[in-house]
Amino acid sequence: MRIKMCSIHVQNPAEAFKFYTETLGFEELMAMPEHQLFIVKSPDEGQGTGLLLEPSDNPIGEAYMKGVYDAGMAAIVFGVPDVRAEYERLTARGVKFTGEPEVDPSGAMSAVFDDSCGNLIQLHQD
Repeated sequence: MRIKMCSIHVQNPAEAFKFYTETLGFEELMAMPEHQLFIVKSPDEGQGTGLLLEPSDNPIGEAYMKGVYDAGMAAIVFGVPDVRAEYERLTARGVKFTGEPEVDPSGAMSAVFDDSCGNLIQLHQD
C-alpha cells in the first residue's frame, strides 16, 4: 500500500496551482479549472504522490485551515536534500519564510514558509 494522493486546503486553487508550479517547482498532474480541480506532484517522483490543492470554500475546511495557520503549525511537510539551498532558492523567488533555517527537535534542518494560499509549509532535510 502506498499514498496515492493527499490534499491541502487552499484559499484559491488556481492561484495555489500557479504558486506550487511556477514558484515551488512542482509539476502538473491534473488541471481542470472549470471544476476548480488542480493536482500537482513532485518533479523528483515520476508519477509519485499527487497533492490536491483543495478548495477551502466550506465552513469546515476554512475553519481547519485558519486554525492550523493561526496556531503557527505547518499544514504539510516537504522533504528536501538541502534546506539551506532551498531556502535561498525560494527566498530569491519572493517566498516569505517565518525565520531562518534551523535544526529542529529531530536533529534535522528545517524551515517554514508561507505558501501565500493560506498555509504554512515546513521544509525538512531528507
